[in-house]
Amino acid sequence: MAGHSKWANIKHRKERQDAKRGKVFTKWIRELTVAAKQGGPDPASNPRLRLALDKALGANMSRDIIDRAVARGAGTNESDNVEELSYEGYGPGGVAIMVEAMTDNRNRTAAAVRHAFTKCGGNLGTDGSVAYLFERKGQISFDASVDEDALMEAAMEADADDVVSNDDGSFDVFTSFNSFYAVRNALEEAGFKAADAEIVMQPTTSAELDLDGAQKVLKLIDMLEDLDDVQNVYSNAQISDEIMEQLG
Repeated sequence: MAGHSKWANIKHRKERQDAKRGKVFTKWIRELTVAAKQGGPDPASNPRLRLALDKALGANMSRDIIDRAVARGAGTNESDNVEELSYEGYGPGGVAIMVEAMTDNRNRTAAAVRHAFTKCGGNLGTDGSVAYLFERKGQISFDASVDEDALMEAAMEADADDVVSNDDGSFDVFTSFNSFYAVRNALEEAGFKAADAEIVMQPTTSAELDLDGAQKVLKLIDMLEDLDDVQNVYSNAQISDEIMEQLG
């Protein structure tokens, strides 16, 4: 059940980039709005909203901003009609890339995403062109202070899919999409406080890159993540720790 995460270095880099760019508030305001619109304003009966609330509070967002975002989503104002869209394509080196966006203008967003792919030597594909290379999973992360054996036992009892260890000593517990909230709650009840928890698109295959390929792909990912409407970018790029260190 235990394994090693090939994509942890890219994820950790993304977290640093997110913080540097200051996109966190915008991202979670949109997620709060859409979650409330789809499932209602009560986090007790809306697991997606409950997760978004946890994320927003973890990003030190004020309660006032959170409440306004939830109220906007639960209202009927058509001017706040934000929709979720996904885009698929290939980057340099044949790397598969999935882009998740939230937008009130799909034409604007599609044009911006297409421009990023084209400028960086990639190709925006059609629906389904790379989605089959990813699985929607739950990912629950724990820092290095967690006891590995105890976490493994609790994860197995909660019917998690996998537990992987990262180079920094942290751990990721992966679940099926449908069991994410149940596993997360079971681990919390067992005394394990998660450092992070989210729904992700986990690649089922990987594309190993050399230094040049890594530079090009990360440039594309950075450009996509800089777009205001983009929420998440996933890829199946596999970049060695040595190359990541060279890239800084």
